[in-house]
Amino acid sequence: MTNSYAIQVQGLEKSFKELKVLRGVDLEVATGSIFALLGSNGAGKTTVVRILSTLLKADAGTARVHGFDVATQAGDVRAAISLTGQFAAVDEILTGRENLVMVARLRHLKDPGVIADDLLRRFSLTEAGRRRVATYSGGMRRRLDIAMSLIGDPPIVFLDEPTTGLDPEGRLEVWQAVEELAAGGTTVLLTTQYLDEAEHLADRIAILHEGRILVDGTLAKLRELMPAAEVEYVEKKPTLEDVFLTLIGGRK
Repeated sequence: MTNSYAIQVQGLEKSFKELKVLRGVDLEVATGSIFALLGSNGAGKTTVVRILSTLLKADAGTARVHGFDVATQAGDVRAAISLTGQFAAVDEILTGRENLVMVARLRHLKDPGVIADDLLRRFSLTEAGRRRVATYSGGMRRRLDIAMSLIGDPPIVFLDEPTTGLDPEGRLEVWQAVEELAAGGTTVLLTTQYLDEAEHLADRIAILHEGRILVDGTLAKLRELMPAAEVEYVEKKPTLEDVFLTLIGGRK
């Protein structure tokens, strides 16, 4: 792996009995970027993330994360990543600060209280830090969950549909947190089924459909796949929704 890529995947395949979930996935994620893996439910997004995070073994193909092979160097991969799933893995009985301190202690880090306070500031949770998580909104819980995933400063973070079930305000809060991750140099692989989320956050977007990557590029490059805009009174650029639905056959 070259230093310019945090993640490299070639020919990834995975089946569950007779169901082929991944049919030869190729992708590269640049270091320090936000990469969105966009697809409908069942497209294979979570399966890709589980393989890259060493939770699942591929049937074929290769994958390297932070320079390490996910099949033969799983321990090194796990030390370099953090994974946040679709539901916030926080303890509702504890306060936000106590959740962060607990994880820092589990990782045997020095000054867990300092680490917790720094992350609370970073994710605008200082005032809520001494409240029980049970009192938090959905967006606050997700921000705390992401903050917990950053303890130990992993260079690569996997966010698997992080805004599922959130209201619009909560989604915006998570978007801001993700943008701050990338601004700090963290590589983010984001899976989502929300088109506006990929459009707003990602430096690069790959559309996964029925286990295959249909396209991979910047939003501007994806828009070039659409026919030229018809000019009536104003020119309307194709949205990411137009590109997505056209590619998967949902719009003719």
